[in-house]
Amino acid sequence: MSELKDRALPHRLRNGLAGLAQGWRRERSLRTQLTISGTGVLVLLIAHVKPAWLLAVVALLAVALAAELINAAFEALLDRLHPDYDPEIGAVKDMSSAAVLVINLAAGAAFVAALLARLT
Repeated sequence: MSELKDRALPHRLRNGLAGLAQGWRRERSLRTQLTISGTGVLVLLIAHVKPAWLLAVVALLAVALAAELINAAFEALLDRLHPDYDPEIGAVKDMSSAAVLVINLAAGAAFVAALLARLT
């Protein structure tokens, strides 16, 4: 197992990009998240917000995208291991989705704050 873990950076990079591609193909929510995130960043660039605000929003969006990928992987694993409905598994999936929601709300708040800071 450690042979897989200790692979060179190019191999790990390929695995990461493959995971991103899997997420893109399988998860509508990830595609939506990327589309909205890209649009938001474009709006901030057009509005010429201060670089610190742009960096804060982009960092939160990156965390939100990572959380979305983790949530998708977690849900896929749970569905594979336990395909039948189970209220406990449903609760776990809901909590994982809630984590993504919380991060997205923070990113949205930072986006609004960046625009408001630009207007004042």
